[in-house]
Amino acid sequence: MNFNNDKQVLAPFFWVEHDGGSASLCLDVGEYKQELFDIRSEEGFEGNGYDWNSLALVFLEEKMPDLKDLVNFDSEAGMFCAYSSDKKALEKFAISFKNTCEDESIVTDLFSRAELD
Repeated sequence: MNFNNDKQVLAPFFWVEHDGGSASLCLDVGEYKQELFDIRSEEGFEGNGYDWNSLALVFLEEKMPDLKDLVNFDSEAGMFCAYSSDKKALEKFAISFKNTCEDESIVTDLFSRAELD
């Protein structure tokens, strides 16, 4: 998919192409879905990149286990980052994960099983 033609599909996530054919799905954390992480702030969740990573891992495990070995993560405090050398797999993950994040009940349920990194 050429996300350059339709970046809004993933916004506020963004797609980054890398030399060598791999790609990343990134998110500058701190605003999007912050209220989700605030629900568990007493447990230490802040909504940082590591917390998004925890949510994405539960999502992959439960919703897209076939992509578990293809999508990797390299998140930091201020940014969530998923990457893969298989752009089609990352694209499937990206669209499905974004759609799931937009569904309040599903994302809240998934997040209830996320573990603090």
